[in-house]
Formats: sequence, C-alpha cells, structure tokens
Amino acid sequence: MHLRGQSLRLERTDRLALSVVTPYNNSMLSTFKRCSVGGLATLLAVALASPILGEPARELKIGVREIPALPDPATALDGTTPLIARQVFETLVQYKEGGSDIEPALAVRWSPSRDGLTWTFALREGVRFHDGALLTAQHVVASFVRQMSPDHPLHPNPPAAWPPLLRGLPGVVKEVRAPDARTVQIQLLLPYAPLLTVLAHPAFSVIHEVAGASGASQWVGTGPFRLGEVASGRIVLEANPGYWGGPPKLDRIVFLEVTDEQAEGELDAGRLHVWIPSVAPRRLEGALSIPGWQVGVLALQTEKAPFAKKKARQAVAAALDPALIAAAVEGVAVPLQSFLPPGVWARREGSPIMLADPSGAQRLLAEAGAPTGITSTLLVSDAPGVVDRARLAEALRVALASAGITVQLRTENPQVTAQLSQLGDHEMVLIDALVAGGDPHLFLYPLSTSEGTTKGAGAVNLSFYRNPRLDDLLIRASQVAWRPERLRLYQRAQAILAGDLPWIPLYVRLHWAVVRPEVRSLRLHPSGFHRLDRVWVEAEARGTPG
Repeated sequence: MHLRGQSLRLERTDRLALSVVTPYNNSMLSTFKRCSVGGLATLLAVALASPILGEPARELKIGVREIPALPDPATALDGTTPLIARQVFETLVQYKEGGSDIEPALAVRWSPSRDGLTWTFALREGVRFHDGALLTAQHVVASFVRQMSPDHPLHPNPPAAWPPLLRGLPGVVKEVRAPDARTVQIQLLLPYAPLLTVLAHPAFSVIHEVAGASGASQWVGTGPFRLGEVASGRIVLEANPGYWGGPPKLDRIVFLEVTDEQAEGELDAGRLHVWIPSVAPRRLEGALSIPGWQVGVLALQTEKAPFAKKKARQAVAAALDPALIAAAVEGVAVPLQSFLPPGVWARREGSPIMLADPSGAQRLLAEAGAPTGITSTLLVSDAPGVVDRARLAEALRVALASAGITVQLRTENPQVTAQLSQLGDHEMVLIDALVAGGDPHLFLYPLSTSEGTTKGAGAVNLSFYRNPRLDDLLIRASQVAWRPERLRLYQRAQAILAGDLPWIPLYVRLHWAVVRPEVRSLRLHPSGFHRLDRVWVEAEARGTPG
C-alpha cells in the first residue's frame, strides 16, 4: 500500500475535421515501384498518415514538470513516466475511458481457471512492434519475467510498480508461460482477482528488447506512438502509422519539461498546446480537471478512547463540514463522500459520510457517553506536499469544535509521524492513500483489515480496526474472479465501513490540464495516464508562433 466527490471538469466540444488523402511525391513513387507486395500496406499507411505538402506537421506540445531520463514503464507507479509509456507501449488489457473497468488491448479474450490460479489470455492477431517484429506470447513472458526476477539483467530500477500491485517480488505470480505463440498463461500462488485490473497499468507494458546503436538494450513497443528523440528536458514521440487501432491523429507528440512559472507564458505564446500542472492553474480558461485515485484519509485509533466507541467515530463524521475541507484543499482536491473515489469500479453510491451536522454529532457523543464533548489529538506530518496539511488540519479542528470535539494539533516530521502512527500512539492521524492500479482491493484491504494491524513498520491499517466479518468479505472479494460477485462483496464491505467508520475519506486529488483552444478531443483519465492518440490540433490553428 502506498500511504500518501465531486468532479470539476470543463470539457471542450469537439468539432468535425476534414479527412484528406495525402498524395505521394516522386520519391515516394519510386519507392512504391520498388516495394514488395508485403511492404505495400505499410507504405500506404505512411502515405495516408503524412501531412499534406506544405502543411505544418500535426504536432502536440505538452508541458510537464519533469521528463524521465529513460521512460521505463516499470519504474513508476504514477506521474510522467507511465503517462509517456501509455502512448508508446501497450498492456494485455486497458482501462476504459473514465474509470478502472477494463477492456481488450493486446489480449482480446481472457479467462480464469476454476480454482482461480491460472489466467489465460488470447493475444490479438497481427500486432507488430515499431520495428516490424510480430507480437508473440514470448514477448509478454519476457516482459513480465524481467520484472518478477530481481536477478534479471533488465530488472527495473527501481521496481516501483510490481511489488505493491502484486504483493511483492515475485509476489502472487508463480510463473508466466506461453503454451503457444498466441496464448499467455499467468499462474498464481493463490487466487488474486485484482490481477486483471492492475494488468491495465502501464507498468505491465509488453516490450520488445532490441540492440541500440551503442549496443545497449532498447525497448520497442506496439503503441500508437514510437519513441523518437530522448534528450534532457525533452522527449519526442513519433506516430506509428501501422498501429492496429488505426493511425493517430497526430504526427508527433513533444513532451517538454517546464516549470509552473514558465508554463503560462509558453501557452500564451503557442509554444505549448497542453500543460499538465500538479495544482490548479491560476487561470481556469481552457482548464480541465478530473478526480484521480489519490485519497486523503482521517484514521481514527479504534483501540483507544474516545474512538473505541463507534458512536464517537460517527460523531466525527457527522461534524465534519465538506465546505471547510473544500476551502482547505482548493485547487488540488475536492471533498470525497464515499469510500472509493469516482472512476474506481465498485464504488458505492450512498448517503454522504461528512454531514456538517454539529447537533447530530453532539447527540451521537451523548449516546457514546460523552454529553459534554471529548478532547482528542490530531497527528499531522509537516512533510511538504500538494495538499497543505496544516490548513486542512485547521479546517478539521474548526469543524469538530462546533460539535464539542476539542482537537489538539500535533505536527511532527514525516519519520516521527510514521513511527507514532504505525505503533498506534495516536488518536487521529492524516494520511494519504492511493487506489493503486484502480482496483478497490488495493485500497480497502490494507486500510481496513486485520492483516495490516500488526504494530510496527509493517502497519498500514492505522485505525487498528478489526472486524472478522469485513476481513472475510474483502478476502473473498480478492479471490473471486467473477466481477459481479466481486462488486456485490465490495458494496457490502463499504456498507460496513459506513456504519463503523474506522477511517473517514476526506478528499480526492485532482488531475489537471490546461489546453489551448485549437486542441480537440483531450479526455483526462482518473489514473493520470491520459490517452493521446485521439487528440488532434485544429487545422487552421496549427501554425504556432515562436
């Protein structure tokens, strides 16, 4: 587990663009005459995807805060690396637009065995890597084996995604094998239903290793774009005209490293088309946002007074005011009124958790045996972050004071905060948690089950809440491969959490993008791994100054 609503989303209206067929020039005609029948389709695809002579190249320039030196998709759980990898490499399955439900990608069909220990994937026919090599099951095996084997020469450094998503190295995976060229089988040590969802994460991209000009290994993908230039502060992706899903609407994407201070001027000058900031931009013109999978949580220590009593925990939720939280996290997050954020499958829609009801909170405190109120300490880390924790803590203090809950703030450095909270030496603590890979198991299970309550460095359930009934539901939900049954189990689990309230979701972080008027069809994804092959730049506005 990685400890770390409403959606503000301003969408642009797409407009129709004319499709044109590009004439080939004399050089291309000569090549055409020499071309074999086998290469004809590729040549035609290149011709049709090329810009009209004299027309500016269809280029999209995106400003980001940092550019990875080498975009190995396996080395990052979130951020710029998997965003870039999403355009170049592909996974067996992929997230559907708007959420963490999955759909076919390199695999067109999949099925688990009756015991849930073997997942079989049938690969899409005719997919080729950017160097022309035909995708086979052995490429998938090689891509996974390098991640699950620490002694592999191409083992990622660091192995950031595999361990948290698959419970260690090699974790729940026993073996990955290829019964034939079109079939991949993943054998598990125990049933692990989240496998299907997390396989859509770009960290599990299928790569093809080739020798570069210097003799060093390079990775080739099958995605809509291929890796072109890699330089300090700049990565260029070139369109893959032979992409199995159809050629992209752009010729290239240029990722540029820019600071927040530079970005606004670069956008105004047309030297950027899109800027992806970490917080809300100062100007909302052209801005898009969508709730992501990073959640702020208030954990209540259920082993200690006053929060050993359920009514006292319910009083906290009743007193919390979403409007105060919204003001405290403005620009970076929005209040969250459910146990899973929007865009995560299995989210339960129900009554709001934070009620802004001081009188109701006082009534609950009286029922808990504290008619005159309670006093509690809130532990807060002073680590710098996107969310201003001090401001958020003050908002919580004000809201709870209105209900007779006196909060004393205790601010410590990150190491002390982690040590105290993992030993249970707190009453309330603010934490961040990621719905890793978009699967509810990787959020609800560590935060809520008895497995994470062993005090010490391994503690992740910082409310130290134990409920055998909830344990059973969440364990079963992690083992049952049939999605409707998993959904039913997670709905029941969230209902239990809504009653017991060992922890209270406070906010969900936003993903932002600022887009120039000529950019069309950009749709943000809650994972932060936005799909860019459908994006295009309006023809009459392609020429950019500077």
